[in-house]
Amino acid sequence: MDSKEFRKNAHDIIDWIADYMDGVRDYPVRSQVAPGEVRAKLPDTPPEEAESFDQLMADFKDTILPGVTHWQHPRFFAYFPANVTPESQLAEMLISAMGINAMLWETSPAATELEEAMMDWLKDMLDLPRAWDGVIQDTASSATFCAVLAARERATGWKVNETGLQHAPMMAFYTSAEAHSSLEKAVKMAGLGRVSIRLVPTDKDHAIQPTALSAMMEEDRKAGIIPAMVMATVGSTSVGAADPLKAIGVIARANKAYFHVDAAWAGSAMMCPEFRYLLDGVESADSFVFNPHKWMGVQFDCTAHFVRDRDTLVRTLTILPAYLETREGTRVKDYRDWGVQLGRRMRALKLWFVIRLRGLEGLRAMFRNHVAWTLDLAAKIRETDGFELVTGPNLSLLTFRVLRQGMDKEEQDALTEKLLAKVNDDGFTYLTRTLVNGRPVIRFQVGQVQTTKDDVMAAWRRVAELEEDL
Repeated sequence: MDSKEFRKNAHDIIDWIADYMDGVRDYPVRSQVAPGEVRAKLPDTPPEEAESFDQLMADFKDTILPGVTHWQHPRFFAYFPANVTPESQLAEMLISAMGINAMLWETSPAATELEEAMMDWLKDMLDLPRAWDGVIQDTASSATFCAVLAARERATGWKVNETGLQHAPMMAFYTSAEAHSSLEKAVKMAGLGRVSIRLVPTDKDHAIQPTALSAMMEEDRKAGIIPAMVMATVGSTSVGAADPLKAIGVIARANKAYFHVDAAWAGSAMMCPEFRYLLDGVESADSFVFNPHKWMGVQFDCTAHFVRDRDTLVRTLTILPAYLETREGTRVKDYRDWGVQLGRRMRALKLWFVIRLRGLEGLRAMFRNHVAWTLDLAAKIRETDGFELVTGPNLSLLTFRVLRQGMDKEEQDALTEKLLAKVNDDGFTYLTRTLVNGRPVIRFQVGQVQTTKDDVMAAWRRVAELEEDL
């Protein structure tokens, strides 16, 4: 494809993207294909000769598009959002065109220094400690893995990196059952096994009980087990719970445990002063993470990872072969030492575009609207016969279930599950399930950048209609 063909084809794709953004409401939110349906339409072998762009796009529309769940749909209320804004898409085009590998300062000084600046901007936006350092990771799961590795090394005096785990003491990692599953995966990848994980009891708001955490750490110490790390959550995946950071920080410090705070979804909303109280005590954390690629509208993937002491992180992850040595040395940041990846995309450009072209007030207005509409939705659920509001709203997340008079819990749970299947098969909106106190509930999370209050209420009306038909 020469530059002339590229220009024409790129214009065609831009036109399709613009039409898609304008018309995404016309699609069912969740893909309606059956398992194996897309695969059956794909050839078993690759083409020997080059095919035309027009044919490729036709196949994209006929084969791929029906199998897509539309995360940019205004009635996507499942999971947490993976928002795409036009501003972020424009930055992604430039990133794609330049193909920069931002592993070292010298491989593109602008990539490193823009990343430094954007992390400083985010510290100001969320009112985080100015002394912290930051790096952009791909996802919060990677940041959690880095935190686990740093905690492991600090707890063992950096011996595991040198001699392995065979002579290492037992370590414990504390969180609650509400925390994201990435901690369990990280502990397993770090070679420490599920036996190292401690699930701390939670209170009625599904937040960690500090007294229980303290008691568990003391018990482990008496058994010769090192309390290596505590992970607190602000905005848990299931119900949006927020752990008490100030109390947990005191306990972590007393036990010399690494303190990691995961605010992957909710962190973006901390730009609004009225929500910032959820981060009270975060200044005692060793590391903190949130995902601009969720609620903030910076295209996936882009995770902001902050650390109190960058030397702990860098010492844990640094490997310096001769071919990566540079003349600048320690005078610059080489972000390849700050994460799992050596090769790194220039993700900071997306942050720069979104923050400048939306402005802080534009972002804050979106967060405030989503929270306000969720409060309105909660009121509507409370007044609708046949439903029970179970948790929240916590920021823009709530859960509910079917509640029928004269039915036992098992029958109501079965109806809740049946309603969710009916809602998602209908395609008008998309919701997901979770468990609260062992019982199934339906999650409703408002966070898509194109969503309006009308979308929220229209989705609820459809849910209520489908419940009547059960």
